[in-house]
Amino acid sequence: MKKGSAVPKNTDEYIAKIPEPARSTLNKMRAVIRSVVPRGSTEVISYGMPAFKHNAVLVWFAAFSNHCSLFPTASVIEAFKKELKGYTTSKGTIQFPVDRPLPAALVKKLVKARIAQNKSKKRR
Repeated sequence: MKKGSAVPKNTDEYIAKIPEPARSTLNKMRAVIRSVVPRGSTEVISYGMPAFKHNAVLVWFAAFSNHCSLFPTASVIEAFKKELKGYTTSKGTIQFPVDRPLPAALVKKLVKARIAQNKSKKRR
């Protein structure tokens, strides 16, 4: 996304503005996330990025010039530190290079961990 551009109204609008190859990677990421989020989850734009929400935001995802990022929260990244070796991570984000295939199984695991975390918070 270019700085200064209008905040997209929805995920489709966000993805439409992304150039290839990041758009294909982001579409794959969206499909993988969608395949594991609970029934009734909604897609929203939060902090200017697409996100999946079920009671609270589960994960955000976004495209940048040479990578796509997944934002599953810092605690999920910490829990999967070993499996994320080889990827650039920071406190709340994991970067997946657009010139490599998206690790769908890993993305599913991360999203499922975030869903479990979200459910346990709700019970308190």
